[in-house]
Amino acid sequence: MIPDAVPAGTRRALRDAWAVLAPTQCSGCGAPDRALCAVCLESLTAQLHACTRADQTIWAALDYSGVVRRVLANFKDGGRTDAAAALAVPFRQAIVAALSHLGASVGAPTDGGVHLVTIPSTAVAFRTRGYHPVELLLRRAGLVSTPALGLVTDTTDQVGLGREDRARNKTGSLRARQDLASFRCLIVDDILTTGATVLEARRAVRAAGGEVLGFATLAETRLRHPTRDVHTKQVDKMR
Repeated sequence: MIPDAVPAGTRRALRDAWAVLAPTQCSGCGAPDRALCAVCLESLTAQLHACTRADQTIWAALDYSGVVRRVLANFKDGGRTDAAAALAVPFRQAIVAALSHLGASVGAPTDGGVHLVTIPSTAVAFRTRGYHPVELLLRRAGLVSTPALGLVTDTTDQVGLGREDRARNKTGSLRARQDLASFRCLIVDDILTTGATVLEARRAVRAAGGEVLGFATLAETRLRHPTRDVHTKQVDKMR
């Protein structure tokens, strides 16, 4: 990744040179010579909104559709980690929005901040990818997670499962790695669908004595037949 301090003209020249040495294509549209073209990069601009699942408010940065869906799919399952830096920007904004709404900060837990709790990957997923997508995004965003949760057993992939099957698949699948008494937690994930995963994480944190303040996700899948109201709040200056 080219540092932001490098002048724009120099950055373009370096990218052009790199495109010759290591040809690539946009992970959003397939255009040549860029990991992300300017048009697809613009599609990753955060549209911060708060949605609900089971009466829980969850802050999201993007809608999981179109370019966002393709970039995220390639990042998670296509080995396109070159999109991590771009995805980390809206992810951080969603986390900051959630914390700001709660009157909290992104500071380290030891300084009164909140523990960012991620969902552990299955062993199969980690072996296949070689990395944990959400942990990688957090590092690129300059944030640190707390490894509070572990898997009781590996679960079935959620892709293709309906709402009830997702809930059954996740129920009881997570456990705390330690006593979480006095831990103030924000549960963070990359893609929100029915909410079964983050709600199971909430259950596991609470079972270990922790407090779940809220939730943040990079992208939300809009439900076709929601059983709850979704309220959207555009936030223009949340950083």
